[in-house]
Amino acid sequence: MAPSLEEPDRVEDVIAHPLKQKPTLVAPEPEHCPGPESEQAGAADSCAGCPNQAICASAPKGPDPDIPIIAARLAGVKHKILVVSGKGGVGKSTFTSLLAHAFAINPDNSVGVMDTDICGPSIPKMMGVESETLHVSGAGMSPVYVMDNLGVVSIQFMLPNRDDAIIWRGPKKNGLIKQFLKDVDWGDLDFLLVDTPPGTSDEHLSVNAFLKESGIDGAVVVTTPQEVSLLDVRKEIDFCRKAGIRVLGLVENMSMFVCPKCDHASEIFRATTGGGRGLAEEMGIPFLGAVPIDPRIAMACDYGESFFDSFPDSPACKALKGVVSSLADQIGLDPRDVLPEQ
Repeated sequence: MAPSLEEPDRVEDVIAHPLKQKPTLVAPEPEHCPGPESEQAGAADSCAGCPNQAICASAPKGPDPDIPIIAARLAGVKHKILVVSGKGGVGKSTFTSLLAHAFAINPDNSVGVMDTDICGPSIPKMMGVESETLHVSGAGMSPVYVMDNLGVVSIQFMLPNRDDAIIWRGPKKNGLIKQFLKDVDWGDLDFLLVDTPPGTSDEHLSVNAFLKESGIDGAVVVTTPQEVSLLDVRKEIDFCRKAGIRVLGLVENMSMFVCPKCDHASEIFRATTGGGRGLAEEMGIPFLGAVPIDPRIAMACDYGESFFDSFPDSPACKALKGVVSSLADQIGLDPRDVLPEQ
């Protein structure tokens, strides 16, 4: 097969205009072409008779008109935090659910969780609200409330069957993420946590583009100790820097195995290259802490219960509270106000 002679899109252009897809032209751009993304595309004198005229005229131009609407909808949200990792299976959704419950321990905190893992939504199961549905009122869609001060939005609530597969391309995923931000009545929140899928693609670009005007505090990057995980996490950190997203810090999940009976710690995933702490030092980002493996975390998520309520004295719970305190420092809050017992 002959190699493609098309000029590849630059990374900077994709990040700057993530929601605009370059139109597929049926012929090369002629001389004096204003360009398919120009305001004059399809209407300039040089466009007359061009085979691409109809395509260029119908291509989207200018900034997304919904972004100011999203900014107004989220005006009452104080802190917006992304939970990211280039690697799948490191426990992003588990960590997001634990982080939400940790913030919600303080009854004065209002917490929202937005599940943008469109193809694998697991937050509703972990929160114990898998069978719920979204309700629509004049103010918009209402989050499903796990507690009085903790609400969740996920595509899972829209599916007729919990086992239905989501077989969507990027534009449809982007549209749903926009709907979650624009049409959900989030109200006044202290924290909005956004759980993202693995990678550095459609969902991440969309969330960044939609939230940029309303402001993102930054991203918490989750990894496990082994180098196979750190390889992809380095790419995620690079994505955040190119997209202008502040990296609030790195969390090493599944750091050690802690026996529930004797509290003895064993190294299951050996940190052959320094683990999360070494990567944080290498990349010049804060290290928020290490969370040990505790089988009771998985059990709590399977039953949709709060790990903090069920096992408040466990080593994992204490480690998670330390992570929350470090994260509070990074976003300019007093840890004692976020977790009073700290």
